[in-house]
Amino acid sequence: MSATTSPHAWPVFLRLSGRAVLVVGGGPVALEKARSLEAAGAHVRVVAPEVVGELAALAVSVERRGFVARDLDGAWLTVAAATPEVNRAVKEAGDARCHFVIAVDDVAHCSAFGAARIHRGGLTVAISSDGRAPALVSLLREALEALLVDDVGSWVTLAERVRVSWKAAAPPLASRKPLLLSALNALYPRSS
Repeated sequence: MSATTSPHAWPVFLRLSGRAVLVVGGGPVALEKARSLEAAGAHVRVVAPEVVGELAALAVSVERRGFVARDLDGAWLTVAAATPEVNRAVKEAGDARCHFVIAVDDVAHCSAFGAARIHRGGLTVAISSDGRAPALVSLLREALEALLVDDVGSWVTLAERVRVSWKAAAPPLASRKPLLLSALNALYPRSS
């Protein structure tokens, strides 16, 4: 890497189902993030002096007080949706524990970034700008969502079946993408 470039974030998809995720903050932004986490199956815990009613109803537990470092104990991930001062304290506590923190719209206090997501038919597409341009990421997500075919679920099903046959037949890696593309094209017969 040259001196003029910095490392970019490494994308990953987390299986949060049944896992505790801490949300620090109790306002509308925290609610938006908590909804997304709950949809992923996470057990959302909230810590904030004030918590909007809908967030309190969604969370597995709510503690109405300021953040303390031990709040990270037992959480797999933390989303900080508070003031920059609180977000900084959350990140410092996370760094001390080797724990990832997403600080919403606060790049200076993140060790991880959220992504704009599209979920359709068993497929997830995620986009990030490493926290630098969230509005652009949102626009790109909308554009990709419009381009993604409605029946992408049939693509996923077909690719899953083809993958099973590859495990049995073990075709060379270089031939797998062309084979899959041919199978996908067969889903859409051409009319004469």
